[in-house]
Amino acid sequence: MTRYAPEVLTAFCTDVLVASGVRQPVAATVAASLIYADVRGVDSHGVLRLPIYVRRVREGMVDVEREPGIIEDRGATALLDGGNNFGAYVGQKALDLAIERARRHGVATIAVRRSNHFGTAAYFAEQAAAGGLIAVIVSNASQTMPPTGGVRPFLGTNPLAIAAPSGGVSPFLLDMATSQVARGKIIAAARRGEPIPEGWAIDAAGQPTRDAEAGLAGAVLPLGGAKGYGLSMAIDILAGVLTGAGYGPYVRNMYEDWDNPQDVGHAFILIDIAAFMPLSSFVARMREYLGLLKTEPRAPGVAEILFAGEYEHRLAEGTRESGIALSPALVQELAVLAKDLAVAPPVPIVTPLDLRGAAAAGS
Repeated sequence: MTRYAPEVLTAFCTDVLVASGVRQPVAATVAASLIYADVRGVDSHGVLRLPIYVRRVREGMVDVEREPGIIEDRGATALLDGGNNFGAYVGQKALDLAIERARRHGVATIAVRRSNHFGTAAYFAEQAAAGGLIAVIVSNASQTMPPTGGVRPFLGTNPLAIAAPSGGVSPFLLDMATSQVARGKIIAAARRGEPIPEGWAIDAAGQPTRDAEAGLAGAVLPLGGAKGYGLSMAIDILAGVLTGAGYGPYVRNMYEDWDNPQDVGHAFILIDIAAFMPLSSFVARMREYLGLLKTEPRAPGVAEILFAGEYEHRLAEGTRESGIALSPALVQELAVLAKDLAVAPPVPIVTPLDLRGAAAAGS
């Protein structure tokens, strides 16, 4: 594994996207979203996605010139047309609008149609929490998951993020797919040539599989069986049916469909805490709540009880110091992309161990 400083990879992703014809503000937002995921250990939504994003631009499947625009506006609610631009950029515009409206009205719901894969929902939810708001953010995705009792994909892994200020260094930040695992993790395992755990996926015949390639050809499984299936449907209704975006099989697969835009839908539901109580009071209550959680009796071998987002926050702190680790296969893929676009490849972090190895090789 080769390690890179997050800021180096952010600059590289931005440069690659700009060289692909993406405007700098759009490229910078997409790059920030990708590296945010890698820093938090969610490599399935990180720089791994850069090559497919570039290909979508080249194939005309993403409109990098269009700005998102409001098509329905009732103050506390608005419907945004993403213009088929990058999902991370459209999502950022929707979040900014939702924050402004929630502060004005106490609550806000901004729905989005005609968008694309928007990366990790936590990227947006954490921003809202940092601004003193509670966020509920959902998106639908292309069909990769069967309904309970089915064998072929019908629903997406439709993610959900809920965030709230905690009064500590890390907000409460739940970020989850409605499948047993995000499909990107299976993609990452396939790239590494590694098996996947039992229960993640079924093959094309509907049989359980530990083969990542077979899982990609088949379907990922819902989280908790019928519960994950039902939750995925609920998100599809909020993000797809309600917004006028695609839903179910009408959300196009960004890896397979080269004739149609994805037409992904999102919904950003924000609550201004100050509309209910002073933010300081809420933070004090959260501190007490989490303090009670931390003092709960622990199971044997458990050193600490963590709340949602706490592990990822700690991992991010370490990753910012040690760097983001990329597999040899991904490093090679990025090198080919850099050469093709005449962009300087990212420079890895050189460790003392690397220097000793180089010295030994030269002796």
